[in-house]
Amino acid sequence: MSLDVTRAEPHPHEARRRLEHARASRLAQLRALDETERGSDDHLLSAQKTAMEGVLKEIDEAFTRIDDGTYGICVGCAKPVPAERLEILPYTRHCVACRRRTA
Repeated sequence: MSLDVTRAEPHPHEARRRLEHARASRLAQLRALDETERGSDDHLLSAQKTAMEGVLKEIDEAFTRIDDGTYGICVGCAKPVPAERLEILPYTRHCVACRRRTA
């Protein structure tokens, strides 16, 4: 199934639940990376930690979009982000087409 097909917009409570789950998972992963990184000079671990912190920032920004009523709207084209995409990446800011253009 294409992720460009649009279903009904996600309910804010469902979006919050998904984002809370994503945040909790990423925080657990970040804690594990912190513990692994102690005493290590591994650049890969440092890069993973930086990437995880970036995702946590995106999740926090998604909570802000829920609060201001713009969650689920693509910042590139202002069209609804397909619900299927939001199920996979609840913190995404782009529809598939716009993400492909910015990649």
